[in-house]
Amino acid sequence: MTQNTSHAVMSQRSEPHDSLDFFPTPWWSTRALCEWIGQNGAATFSGSVWEPACGAGDMAKPLAEYFGSVHASDIFNYGFGEVDDFLIPNDRRAGWVISNPPFRLAQQFVLTALERSDEGVAMLVRTAFLEGGARHRELFSPFPPSEILQFVERVPMVKGRLDKSASTATSYCWICWRHGELKRESHFHWLAPCRKRLERPGDYPITPDEAGKFDEAGA
Repeated sequence: MTQNTSHAVMSQRSEPHDSLDFFPTPWWSTRALCEWIGQNGAATFSGSVWEPACGAGDMAKPLAEYFGSVHASDIFNYGFGEVDDFLIPNDRRAGWVISNPPFRLAQQFVLTALERSDEGVAMLVRTAFLEGGARHRELFSPFPPSEILQFVERVPMVKGRLDKSASTATSYCWICWRHGELKRESHFHWLAPCRKRLERPGDYPITPDEAGKFDEAGA
């Protein structure tokens, strides 16, 4: 694939710490994708993955449960990974690029990820990302996704933090591109309810109330 050098793709982005783009990803939703990728029997993958909008590491950490090598980066220093602008050209590559990109830059992230990955790309996006004539013309028509994985359950995301008790009216899906299947027909799949099964102790920060309970138990 030749490099896309359009201004939109090459332009830098500025994302302050309190940006509306910083919505940490619940760990269970990343595990759901990894299970799908390994549905032919593989529980772990020896290859590499790059998470280019890593924030505080809430997607990179569960990815490390499945992939042999994880590179995490973000344009802003959230205290995890390398500080790097994914949309600026460099020589880094990975087997997979998997991320929850800023919504307004999701198309640019996909196009860049297709250039820098050898096996595939997976992006967690609002289901509304599938709409739009310009996006169909510029992205989905020339690069049809291999799979669209629609969550049956809602994936609650809130600004700046993980919150186990959060709710949302927003629908999310994973969109996957596998390099060996580009230009083929896209397949739509439902991701059956899996949150209860895939959530694990330690996925969420301990709340003050929970900390108080632990203190009382240890007293």
